[in-house]
Amino acid sequence: MTAINSELIIDGNILRKNISYIKDKLKNKSKFMAIIKSDAYGHNIEEVVGDTKDLADGYGVVRIDEARKIRSLSDKKILLMQGIYSNDEFLEAMDLNLDIVVHNQDQFQIVKENNIFNNLWLKINTGMNRLGFEINDFMKIYNEFLSNKKFTLMTHLAASNEKNAISNQNQFKLFADLSRKMHEDVDKSIANTGCIMNFPDQSYDWVRCGIGMYGGYFKDSKIETAMTLRSPIVNIRKIKKNDKVGYDGRAIAKNDMLIATVYLGYADGLPLNIKDGTDVMINEQKAKVFGRVSMDLTTIDVTNIDDCVLGDWCEFFSKDLPISNIAKSNDLISYYLMTGIKSRVKKVYKRAN
Repeated sequence: MTAINSELIIDGNILRKNISYIKDKLKNKSKFMAIIKSDAYGHNIEEVVGDTKDLADGYGVVRIDEARKIRSLSDKKILLMQGIYSNDEFLEAMDLNLDIVVHNQDQFQIVKENNIFNNLWLKINTGMNRLGFEINDFMKIYNEFLSNKKFTLMTHLAASNEKNAISNQNQFKLFADLSRKMHEDVDKSIANTGCIMNFPDQSYDWVRCGIGMYGGYFKDSKIETAMTLRSPIVNIRKIKKNDKVGYDGRAIAKNDMLIATVYLGYADGLPLNIKDGTDVMINEQKAKVFGRVSMDLTTIDVTNIDDCVLGDWCEFFSKDLPISNIAKSNDLISYYLMTGIKSRVKKVYKRAN
């Protein structure tokens, strides 16, 4: 007997379709950096590199071990987006021909001590208040060390998904004002997915696209979810009005119901706080979560699902049930869901054709 399993199916064709759609938004010759940190947002870093090598001009990661892996697969630009934190890391990054972000004085000190100024991206804080030099501090570094060096000036938007957020215009202005003080051989980068979609005129020399590639950008329905998280039904039970379902008896039947138990729980990466009424898909019909998620199982109201039987797949998100639906309805973000799926869920990558 073959053991049953939950599955995470990743569709490389959808990934490519999303990238092509997003690139069409660019109004200049911006280069496209595919952000594939955290195992390509849970999509499998090696497979994503293989499926995007003709679409991406470079790749962005955070951990140097991921950069090593990509370098064995590609000779394109690889950016360590949080830079390096030791001299050994710096030397390895140079040996691998990596680009590195420099976002504080300690990192720049390592650069100075090695007197190597190649492949640098200098990150400026324009309002995110997370990483990056304050502008006055950066200008001191620029005037002393960088005024004749080629590098990339970058910043990160705090609210790019919100087109009318005042902070966007404030950050754009700060970045533009600073850019005008740079010599002409400085590249510039500000745009993430939200910026590309809402402010394509701000794409400059490089765009850094992450969540949109994978279908987690929820403000454009043409961007499709590249992942399908599904698991089989392992039990179906009839319950009566006023019966309670699951831990703490949170879900109480208002009528006689049919409840399916699905082989997926929080130990697989489904958040514990998924609410009753959250949509799932069974037999191309929408059903709803009914009862608290447990470690290995989730209960679903299938009262109105036609021909529902043991072994039918229950999809929690997919091309037809966008990941943004479960994220928004449960006060989550799609990043969290994508990167949170555990190793005991079988991962299947379908290469683009």
